[in-house]
Amino acid sequence: MSNKMTGLVKWFDAGKGFGFISPADGSKDVFVHFSAIQGNDYKTLDEGQNVEFSIEQGQKGP
Repeated sequence: MSNKMTGLVKWFDAGKGFGFISPADGSKDVFVHFSAIQGNDYKTLDEGQNVEFSIEQGQKGP
């Protein structure tokens, strides 16, 4: 599954490097790890931030 989706950051713990995104389509919240954040700066997300993402298969599931 690699279709682009949009959503809002539900929460993100920069110290632990992970959080969750609430997809705009109302589907189940999506886990996000700092290593998946694109960009050259410090990789973090802010609560309520609009994001575009795709769901990828990880070691523990999508």
